[in-house]
Amino acid sequence: MPQLRYKRVLLKLGGEALAGLQGSGIDPHQAEAAATKIREIKEEGVEVALVLGAGNLWRGADGLVHGMDRTTADHMGMLATVMNSLALRDALERQGVATRVQTAIEMRSVAEPYIRGRAIRHLEKGRVVIIGAGTGNPFFTTDTAAALRAMEVDAEVLIKATKVDGVYDSDPLQNPEARFFDRLTYLQALSMRVGVLDSTAITLCMENDLPIIVMNLWTPGSLAKVIRGERIGTLIYH
Repeated sequence: MPQLRYKRVLLKLGGEALAGLQGSGIDPHQAEAAATKIREIKEEGVEVALVLGAGNLWRGADGLVHGMDRTTADHMGMLATVMNSLALRDALERQGVATRVQTAIEMRSVAEPYIRGRAIRHLEKGRVVIIGAGTGNPFFTTDTAAALRAMEVDAEVLIKATKVDGVYDSDPLQNPEARFFDRLTYLQALSMRVGVLDSTAITLCMENDLPIIVMNLWTPGSLAKVIRGERIGTLIYH
């Protein structure tokens, strides 16, 4: 068993991680690929909690442009995160990974209600815990939900897994000259208005001394390297 730098992590995945090439909806093959990444670190002994976004199914900003009420748009987004959570749970279970979905909005026929003590107990028993429906409140992003849940379940790090290698000073997909940062302080990340995490999530982590790692989920072996303490992606800390 390799030496682990982090033994309990909160992994934040955008909904796009399940979308596949079409960029929207849920691609079962992509869900299986994401599940494989999670299974690999579970097999190394890591306790994993997850929060998923919903950008593959619903973006509240699109509704707001057409005059939709913000609270309604956000509640729709919360429900979309539960759909993603169920899809990922199914993919994990089919790979032999015991998984529980908990939701901040109660829907007992499809998932457990989010209860901190129960979530921690699942982690201690080796189950992956996927926490859906954000914080259960409008006006908060799933990034903020991830930071909040990371603190609640005593995670040692918040890992924001994306499709880029870390934090750049501009979009590396648009600008080949974009500058990469292997480390930033919380204040630097806030002043740069880092696009991969919202300011509320960063501030919450800063106030509670929780390190953030932004990395590329799809680079082979990247998650395993992160949990072993290797310098992968961008570390945001003091």
